[in-house]
Amino acid sequence: MNAELLEELKKITPEEERLLSGAGEIERRIYMSPRGNLPSGAGTDREQEIVPGTDVVDAAKLMEAGKMIQVRPHTRFVHFPRHTHNYIEVIYMCSGSTHHVINGEDVILQQGELLFLSQWAVQEIYPAGEEDIAVNFIVLPQFFEYGLGMMEPEENLLRSFVIDCLRGENRAAGYLHFRVADVLPVQNLVENLIWTIWNRQPNRRRANQATMGLLFLQLMNCMDKLETDENAGTPRLMLTVLSYIENHYRDGELGDLAESLHCDMCWLSREIRRRTGKTYTELVQTRRLSQAAFLLTTTNLSVLEVASRAGYENMSYFHRIFREKYGVTPKKYRL
Repeated sequence: MNAELLEELKKITPEEERLLSGAGEIERRIYMSPRGNLPSGAGTDREQEIVPGTDVVDAAKLMEAGKMIQVRPHTRFVHFPRHTHNYIEVIYMCSGSTHHVINGEDVILQQGELLFLSQWAVQEIYPAGEEDIAVNFIVLPQFFEYGLGMMEPEENLLRSFVIDCLRGENRAAGYLHFRVADVLPVQNLVENLIWTIWNRQPNRRRANQATMGLLFLQLMNCMDKLETDENAGTPRLMLTVLSYIENHYRDGELGDLAESLHCDMCWLSREIRRRTGKTYTELVQTRRLSQAAFLLTTTNLSVLEVASRAGYENMSYFHRIFREKYGVTPKKYRL
């Protein structure tokens, strides 16, 4: 990270000065609203679904009015008790490490790593030291819409799954932990986001939304570096299934996937159908067709080459199912 920016983030805040002077716990009024006073416009309507026994960190306490994203250094030297958020939280570890407990599971965030927390995640954080510098992104869900729109030309089941986790539509997945310290494009994009917001650059909303979209595009290439809840069996299984389809949609077989997971193929087939409403074959078909549509609109490849690259050998079959999905032939779709 840029040394000048890191030095800015290292500065002791007034809240940290209070803690270093002997205060034993966080000052709740800085972060939390009384449960009965949570604003309905904070980015979620889940005030009536708060996890019992937890505080709710309120976006309105941490974000300027009218903003959809804010960054602030994580407060060090103190234990953060169990809490949830009425926004999506993204944590980037600038230096050192932090110890989190999320839905009862220990998560150690190391330098250069990203942690996405859904609004359903119950989080606890152990005290961080002076050199443990983390940045918290406070993000309202609607901020993601522009950036996610950048990825629409190519339908991607795996991307949809990750987005559902972030939006809270998949409640079983409390967090997404990307171990991307060695992925330079991700590091550059995150640092750019921090720098732009921290320094209040003009016209930063659209620029930041575009940067977030580019960040998602990069993270979609890092699925092998993604970890999620150990206790959330369904998200973990489906993440594996969808990652396999993403990487093997041309020739991947359900039997090979089941073997790699050390499970019965019939059981896996039933689980996929139960969890997604589609069979394995239908999921593969969706991915192949989306790839074909993407290639038709972004390349000059012949229809025959497009079909082959998407995993189809029988051109009559390809034309038939493509028309069933998109309502036109591949040639007309390109026009």
